Amino acid sequence: MKFHKILIAASLVLASTLSISAAEYEVHMLNKGADGKTMVFEPHFLQIAVGDTVKFIPTDKGHNAETIKDMFPEGGNQFKGKINEEFSVTFDVPGAYGYKCAPHFAMAMVGLIVVGEDPANLDAIVNARGPAKVKDAFAELAAMVGQ
Repeated sequence: MKFHKILIAASLVLASTLSISAAEYEVHMLNKGADGKTMVFEPHFLQIAVGDTVKFIPTDKGHNAETIKDMFPEGGNQFKGKINEEFSVTFDVPGAYGYKCAPHFAMAMVGLIVVGEDPANLDAIVNARGPAKVKDAFAELAAMVGQ
């Protein structure tokens, strides 16, 4: 009986330690950002730890967030929220994740989440094919890695 109580106490300590170490971030989907730019994610760049969660919030209507094909690490989570849907993603695989708002992709409504310190797939994101506006946005985002 005493061993059972010790095991339960140890499990509770471990569970509380794990929940404290993981962080949750919010990304808002906006028609206009604080800097005056239109059709943006705010923040549009995050550098987080493995196990952290990002909550995507459609602050303004008409937006979604979804990974872009070939812009996430091998084995990483693909995600695709519905229009006007709030949802959360926990990132368990290190690397860079490029994402977009599907209705406003041509307007370069994109963002970048870097999980861990050294995203091996960052060059693939920067060199991906796409509209010039989107390529410029990802080059700007990639320059923020490690800052």
